[in-house]
Amino acid sequence: MVSPPTRYLVFFQYFGTKYSGVMETSANQSGIGVQNCLEKAAQNLKPVVPIKFHISSRTDSGVHALCNAAHLDIQRAPGKPAFQERELIRGLNHHLKSEPIRILSAYRVTSDFHARFSALSRTYIYRLLLGCTRWSEVPVFERDLCWAPPGGGLEFWELKFRSKSFLYRQVRRMVGALVAVGQGKLTPHQIKELLELRDARALPPHAMAPPAGLFLKCVEYNEADLHTTRAPGE
Repeated sequence: MVSPPTRYLVFFQYFGTKYSGVMETSANQSGIGVQNCLEKAAQNLKPVVPIKFHISSRTDSGVHALCNAAHLDIQRAPGKPAFQERELIRGLNHHLKSEPIRILSAYRVTSDFHARFSALSRTYIYRLLLGCTRWSEVPVFERDLCWAPPGGGLEFWELKFRSKSFLYRQVRRMVGALVAVGQGKLTPHQIKELLELRDARALPPHAMAPPAGLFLKCVEYNEADLHTTRAPGE
């Protein structure tokens, strides 16, 4: 008799520079998503049914995550007990070692838990490096990890955004608009007019911040949802 699947919530991080985004891509698409790598690693756990990662927060090409989340169901062969959380973390990370992706933690959750819809909030950070007149002046260990618009003294700024959910590219648009105002390319009155239009396409292309400076910092859940009573004998 096949045992029922066990649902887990996993928290994971990644450098997004080499990926087309966090979501999976098909074979006929260019680039690969973080989800493709996660699911490839998970198949090495020899599940009865292929494992699908249900991602909490979508990030685009070049965007990083200090901590994203996903839930997955694992159904093991008859006689095989459910994975302990530490065992699952070790197994996934072993098969992800060639990728800049790491599982941070795992929790057993109830079968009706959903990584996307159960989330209470998401927090993003956007990193700006001010004072560089040329891209070559950006420290090599910061390239692809910040945006360096010209102007100001050499210093890092971090802008933090927290909400239950965000619109497509919302954080990058907000940061880009703020920088455009600071550079005199847009006025506060023009920002007000753009907001009143309620049309993201009206934002000038130069007011879109690049993806490299954006990090998903964390996804928050109700603490009670992260503790599930185990079945007898586990």
